[in-house]
Amino acid sequence: MSEVTVTHSAQLAAATEGGGAALDQIVGISVATAIITVGLLWIAYLHRTRKITWLQRLADAAGRKSGLPSWAALPLALFVATILTAFLGFIWDVSLHIGRGRDDGPLANPAHYLILIGLFMLFITGMLAMILPRDEKPGRAAIKVTRTWYVPVSGLLVAGTGLYALIGFPLDDAWHRMFGQDVTLWGPTHLMLIGGAGFSLVGILLLEFEGRMSMPPAERRDGRFTWFLRCATFGGLIIGMSVFQIEYDFGVEQFRLVLQPMLICAAGAFALVAARIVLGPFAAIVAALFAAGVRLITALLVGPVFGAPTNVFALYLGAAVVIELLALTPLLKNRVLFGAVGGLLVATVGLWLESLWIDAVYIFPWPAGIWGEALAMSIPVGITVGICGGIFGRVLRGEGLPRPGVGSVAVAAAILAVGAATANGLIATVPENARATIVLTEAPDDGGAMAHAAVTLDPRDLAGEDPAWVAILSWQGGEGLGNGFTVGTMERTGEGTYRTNEPIPIDGTWKTLLRLQSGRMMTAVPIYLPADAGIGAEELAAEPASTRPFVPEITILQRERTFDHPGWLFGAASLVVLACSLAMIISLAWGTGRISRYSSAEPATRRRDDVPVT
Repeated sequence: MSEVTVTHSAQLAAATEGGGAALDQIVGISVATAIITVGLLWIAYLHRTRKITWLQRLADAAGRKSGLPSWAALPLALFVATILTAFLGFIWDVSLHIGRGRDDGPLANPAHYLILIGLFMLFITGMLAMILPRDEKPGRAAIKVTRTWYVPVSGLLVAGTGLYALIGFPLDDAWHRMFGQDVTLWGPTHLMLIGGAGFSLVGILLLEFEGRMSMPPAERRDGRFTWFLRCATFGGLIIGMSVFQIEYDFGVEQFRLVLQPMLICAAGAFALVAARIVLGPFAAIVAALFAAGVRLITALLVGPVFGAPTNVFALYLGAAVVIELLALTPLLKNRVLFGAVGGLLVATVGLWLESLWIDAVYIFPWPAGIWGEALAMSIPVGITVGICGGIFGRVLRGEGLPRPGVGSVAVAAAILAVGAATANGLIATVPENARATIVLTEAPDDGGAMAHAAVTLDPRDLAGEDPAWVAILSWQGGEGLGNGFTVGTMERTGEGTYRTNEPIPIDGTWKTLLRLQSGRMMTAVPIYLPADAGIGAEELAAEPASTRPFVPEITILQRERTFDHPGWLFGAASLVVLACSLAMIISLAWGTGRISRYSSAEPATRRRDDVPVT
């Protein structure tokens, strides 16, 4: 370990870049946030007191185009631009971190502007749905704020998810100041940022539903274009629930490969089951294809256009076909049972079909050795999350919840299943007294020092018969050599011996390491690490021949992290983030339940003087 980094006390003494953003950037963002908040409140006041008319005229125009009430139409139109902006910024940001390393602060990365704008607009979307209703009660489920002001539950949920994501920004800076920069998507505060945006699609689907149900049946538009737009919203839900997989999409997964099929199963089971129940034949397939189209366009923009590393993505088409075929059976009539069986099929047949795509386009295909553990994790997740998707579909069809308590039990079971599977997937071991001998052979110069590597493991059987990967990762190389990211797959030349198929970079700002993951073992050996004055880290030179011990991979990939803090502090901080995340999920479940209690008997929107004030 002493070869990889200097002591933590030296890191803290020398660190100027790895422990949080510069205060001037934090102050700037805080001032901008305050100005925007005050401006929103002022516009809300002027609209509510009828001192401005432009906002209502804009909402009415959106309502005429969409056939929805104005208080739902304008937020929904705004949300389309909002979520696409945030998602593009998110993928670009992850790609930049992979190709160039950490930022100097939240305003030093162009992708952060797109993310900030997107998250602000997400919060504004929810607030608009709450501000706009003046002369009407937006559905019987609406919540009374004042004697004459009711807000739609869904608007409150969308604003809440947006606020949850925005809170992640200052918390992220505080987190970095305590623990250093955890350069991983799965950092707790990073999960807040992406989780809030991803789960906002649940609120958006409820907003569209509340708007439709507040209208007389004869005025609701149900043509093919409307059907496609609703399918596209479920496609957005697939994308929103897939954001947790992005490290796997780039090939720099920092956690065991067995987590990837479970994550795909969870997103597919919920979104595809609900889509098929709500929108009928072919809806699951159309939603999956729409999601794939958005992901493809985003990948092309970030990669070939912006010049950053390009990602691939899960297709979900096999799972969608499975759900469509299941819907041809009488099980569709029982939404809960349909969700359970659909989730089971997604976790088995759907994942097998997805593996064909994974094998074709991903850097690391799923080896046969992970399937037993993957199924043990994915089947409970698929069944419980599929049941939640079935219940959500019931609500969005206006059928209400099943028997009292079923929804709460289903959500709790899904949380426990996902939590248990995730906890199991996070378990990673490091072998004792294991080493790798690495011999580097100079390769032709391509703008920097390059070398071929021959690796011998000690013990020879360390990787086992069917490892998830034995590979060399070179990343954060900046603009000097392509996009600053490459994964060198290795050819097995004998028991415990491997060689690279392509030369690897061993100078500049590149970080190059040998990675090994097999079963529960996840470990690495550094080959070359640059000096980093920002965190007080010394250079680890690439030697022509070296024998180095396997270490926890996190100490190399997350080099900026510091562990010089009380052991309880990290756990306590993680629990705070977990509590916030559970509060968001519980709020979405509560809002879904409240809307469903009124949806089956929702009358047409009435004027204020027709609404009993209770």
